Amino acid sequence: MLRRSLVAVPTEPTPGGRAPATSRLTRRGIPVDPRLRNLALGTFVNRAGGGATVTTFALYFTRVVGLTPAQVGLALSLAAGAGLLAQLPAGHLGDVRGPREVMSTLTIAWGVVGFGLLLARSLWVLVVVLALMGVFQAGGGAVRGGYIARIAPGGQGVAFKGYLRAVTNVAMAFGAAVGGVALWVDRPWAYLAVFALDATSSVVAGLVARRLPHLPPSPARALGEPRLGVLRDTPYVVVTLLGGVVAMHFTVMEVGIPLWIGKHTHAPTAMVAVLLVLNTVVVALFQVRMTRGVDDVAASTRAYARGAVWIGVAFLLVALSDGPGPVLASVVLLVAATVHVVGEMTSSPGQWGVSMGLAPVERQGQYQGFAGLGWSLASTVAPFLITVLCIEWGRPGWFVMAVLVGGAAFALGPASRWALRSRERYGAGSASG
Repeated sequence: MLRRSLVAVPTEPTPGGRAPATSRLTRRGIPVDPRLRNLALGTFVNRAGGGATVTTFALYFTRVVGLTPAQVGLALSLAAGAGLLAQLPAGHLGDVRGPREVMSTLTIAWGVVGFGLLLARSLWVLVVVLALMGVFQAGGGAVRGGYIARIAPGGQGVAFKGYLRAVTNVAMAFGAAVGGVALWVDRPWAYLAVFALDATSSVVAGLVARRLPHLPPSPARALGEPRLGVLRDTPYVVVTLLGGVVAMHFTVMEVGIPLWIGKHTHAPTAMVAVLLVLNTVVVALFQVRMTRGVDDVAASTRAYARGAVWIGVAFLLVALSDGPGPVLASVVLLVAATVHVVGEMTSSPGQWGVSMGLAPVERQGQYQGFAGLGWSLASTVAPFLITVLCIEWGRPGWFVMAVLVGGAAFALGPASRWALRSRERYGAGSASG
């Protein structure tokens, strides 16, 4: 079987080469690697501010500014679209200009523009501010993905991302608590203070990024090599699209479950918050452990498939919550959420391992920016699809979603082997399709 190694090495890896296993990731919960400590610090500061804003944003702009929910939704959708368009160019810019510097600049710019929320009093001002924030946020995320793939290739990179996912969940919960205080105060100045805190946290996170090691820009393109070679890497494009289908399960839990509980079950609406807390706590505690053993592309695709099985079972259980009384429906939903979070923690390392393991070392920013498009497209398409299938159609829609997610995950195996064969044919690290 073709294998592309993902095991980490102390410096940037030789494509396809295998290195000794890495030392432990943390000691008493604190990263041993100083690079991961800086990344974790910046992530916590930034996402804590984001958690506070997410909690208060919609209420402020509907109740205080006076926009309609539809207008707020439109502004958020346009911002997401702007961010989607920025990911690939930003990742490429990180490759050619140096990822640390570009990541830091984009993160600081995100914060500076974020202060514009304090002045937004109309729909179109809000659209402009959110669109710019979306560009800088998505672009910075793409560059960060490429940076991680270069400093911690392979298995170590998967572990890094697992730890950062856990930190993100803790930070978002902390930020949500801060946002809850603002909701309790329920005064315009409290909401504006949250937005100012979020913007400041982004600027601080950008400054923290400057403490990371400098990485030199990637080598210049060879004669005749396309500027955005990932767009011609057909196997990688297919893998990314399949990954986007699998990633719809996040939107199912974020959008589908709240609507399902309210419209189709007798469970109390408070279960929405209970399930969110359950997911947040479990991921924070166990995500890093679930990255172990994901050390090459083959192992990553197997993790994808295992995770899809858990996710599919979770969807089937959710479908069964339609009908029973409040207590039994709540128990079924709790079990479904527990099964789903296992699937989430199993499939996520698979996604990270595949996207990094199939990317050329010298073009990681560009490739990770493109990999993010799969998730962004899923976030764009999934809400409508889930509403039609799971909410309007009802129980059969959950069966269809289980088949879609599971089928895409299992198709990733052949698609990844195709990608590996293309790299062997054109040389390790080639972006050729």
